[in-house]
Amino acid sequence: MEEKVYVGRAAPKRPVRPLMEAMKRGFMGRCPNCGEGKLFRAYLKTADKCPECGEEFHHHRADDLPAYLVIFIVGHIVVGAFMGMEALTDWPGWVHLAIWVPITLIMSLLLIGPIKGAIVGLQWAYYMHGFGDEDEHIETHPELGKHS
Repeated sequence: MEEKVYVGRAAPKRPVRPLMEAMKRGFMGRCPNCGEGKLFRAYLKTADKCPECGEEFHHHRADDLPAYLVIFIVGHIVVGAFMGMEALTDWPGWVHLAIWVPITLIMSLLLIGPIKGAIVGLQWAYYMHGFGDEDEHIETHPELGKHS
């Protein structure tokens, strides 16, 4: 028996999960579902599941997106500040290095965890990568081809 796959408007409705609340909870290192349990078991390692509500996190796929976002955010702040200071002062290069390299490293290390948590919250809110209630495999569908 072949399972039907619904695409677009024919897809079954699921309850809408609050995106901004889930991302805020993830940013704070909390479970995007209940907001109580810890999302991380180590610095950047997500817990397998929430100790409070049981929501599973082991299947999330944040991958490299948090790092790209950190580079984008920190790069814009540091380069803008550096260029501003370069225009206002005549500091030698070693002074700029002594200031901006540590600031870049500290900002990056402080932001990577919260941004990864927000990405996991986004995936949870949109039922992405295993956060849905159904199995994540697709059977035969004419437009999508054969998948397993």
